[in-house]
Amino acid sequence: MWTLLKEDWKTYQRPLLAQGFWALQIHRFGTGRLRFRSKLIRVPWGIVLQLLIKMSEILFGIYLGKDARIGRRFRIEHFGTIIVHNRAIIGDDVTIRQGVTIGMRSVERALEAPVIGSRVEIGAGAKILGNVRVGDDSAIGANAVVLQDVPPHSLAVGVPAIIKPRRGAGTPAEAAALG
Repeated sequence: MWTLLKEDWKTYQRPLLAQGFWALQIHRFGTGRLRFRSKLIRVPWGIVLQLLIKMSEILFGIYLGKDARIGRRFRIEHFGTIIVHNRAIIGDDVTIRQGVTIGMRSVERALEAPVIGSRVEIGAGAKILGNVRVGDDSAIGANAVVLQDVPPHSLAVGVPAIIKPRRGAGTPAEAAALG
């Protein structure tokens, strides 16, 4: 747990002022409850967690589902209306920006959630919806709506997203797509 805190601290340049850092720490605090089997510990911990999650939503505009699996060095670049589904899985070294939704596609399939690989960049306003997988080293462009799987080393742009090969991280065209 302390190792994750140290990594999160280093990931954010100014962690004390970064709302994403605090929302992530609330999430990490919540995952700590899973180490205990006793209801005497888990139930009160869960109640405190629900209050903290609601506080994060109100103060920061960030909702990280309490059962979402979030990898190491996860970074929220900007705060504001960020939603991560309760069953989402997010790999290591993922960066998301403001207005991102990683969630369900329809109420009929409420339990289906995206799986995001490692080293993925998600642009501002992007929506990744339903039972989709985003491969490692991919990028999702700003305001893209991803409804299908994105292979590793790909770029998804548009509404609905069109999948293109990713030429290289940090190219000017890719930076423009990410917003």
